[in-house]
Amino acid sequence: MSAKPETELIACSSCGAKNRVPLDKVQDGLEPVCGRCKNPLSVAAHPVLVTDANFAEEVERSPLPVLLDMWAEWCGPCRMIAPAIEQLATELAGRVRVGKMNIDENPATPSRFGVRSIPTLLVFKGGREVDRLVGAMPKQEILRRLQPFI
Repeated sequence: MSAKPETELIACSSCGAKNRVPLDKVQDGLEPVCGRCKNPLSVAAHPVLVTDANFAEEVERSPLPVLLDMWAEWCGPCRMIAPAIEQLATELAGRVRVGKMNIDENPATPSRFGVRSIPTLLVFKGGREVDRLVGAMPKQEILRRLQPFI
């Protein structure tokens, strides 16, 4: 009787499906894909780049709740929370889609949502804004505010 191969449960960042991935195949260099939507699975997820042009696709039509970071390169507090946003993207992969939108390069969407200061984190569920976090805050506070929507 042979032992079962070790597996890891990886949630798809596109559709949220949970996939059982054999670790030996990943170690052999094979890239796993989602069984439902066929998109590549990634253990280390990163925030999605959201623009005025792809906002509807990435945020409003997302099957997952979305945390959207409105930021600018010149903003000190935005740079302070950037590592927390990266960590949340990895930790919440498959449960929450994390995106970043540079407001200097994409002025229409921040204007549409009345963003007046940055950093502003918008939380969307079902394509609608359900929460807003303004200012730099610790990762744990962001996670606490996200919990009801996961």
